[in-house]
Amino acid sequence: MALEQVLKPQDYATEVHNDWCPGCGDFGILRTIQMALAELKLDPYRVAMVSGIGCSAKTIHYIKTYGVHTLHGRVLPVAQGIKLANPNLEVVAVGGDGDGMGIGGAHFVNAGRRNLDMLYILHDNGVYGLTKGQAAPTLKLGVQTKSLAHPNINDAINPIWLALAAGATWVGRGYSYDVKHLKDLIVQGIRHKGYAFLDVLQPCPTYNDINTKEWDGGEDRSEQNGGRPLPRVYKLDGQGWDPVVHEPMEIEAKAKQALAKALEWGDRIPIGVFYNNEHVPDMGERIRQRIPTYYQKPPAEQRIAGPNGEPLTDLTKLFERLTVQPTA
Repeated sequence: MALEQVLKPQDYATEVHNDWCPGCGDFGILRTIQMALAELKLDPYRVAMVSGIGCSAKTIHYIKTYGVHTLHGRVLPVAQGIKLANPNLEVVAVGGDGDGMGIGGAHFVNAGRRNLDMLYILHDNGVYGLTKGQAAPTLKLGVQTKSLAHPNINDAINPIWLALAAGATWVGRGYSYDVKHLKDLIVQGIRHKGYAFLDVLQPCPTYNDINTKEWDGGEDRSEQNGGRPLPRVYKLDGQGWDPVVHEPMEIEAKAKQALAKALEWGDRIPIGVFYNNEHVPDMGERIRQRIPTYYQKPPAEQRIAGPNGEPLTDLTKLFERLTVQPTA
């Protein structure tokens, strides 16, 4: 696709049949990713989508870019491997709360430490939708959804807190039914120089009958509101909220501010950007400081074999560094 061609969201749509349940929040996330890629004018061949296992993992089949549908919980190591091999690709990882916070929890923590320049979008609905509604790591303690015989016996992971503690340099939360706002967050996450994490509240109409669209966005709960609907979900934007670390000395204060907001849950649930810090060198820059030609000659663009399959890599210097010299 020519760079000068005007890209539209439908240019990123495939002809693969979409078999998500009617009303699933995944539809909103899919559409906003396509909208964001079009707004950023990213050619499909410059984008790599990576997913794990679950309903959310099907997202890559519906987006016309490079895509890797990998193993349960392994979305982040695969996505990071792609970015390290070819730093010129825009890498976007998608996964569910069970995929990312359960079996993939250790990978989630270490992704923050590396600060690779990529975006990870978490589909957060509190249940394992693909395997019939078991409690996922983000379901609150004591909550009993329709598929659970008893209330959830485990406490919940707070993805925002965990991302901040692990070292993610951009942390946000969106809502799958607020398409325009979510699209803007995805655009910001992709543009961020460093590891960006976006937690998306994504109601599951089939198995989570507690955290529904009505619960998130419009139930009547406040006498002070005159009986009018008071949405739980509210935007941090435009309320004097500033998540940006403007200089390194602000890092601690801005992180504490984000952590305090991350605790809000119940009658009020904030969405928007919690933290934005570009004062930490991303992993690509750290590598470039050791290998100056990293961006010009990344691993994915280097020849490793000749026309007859003969190896072109010379490991002599590596072996010399690893050789143990005998002592006198």
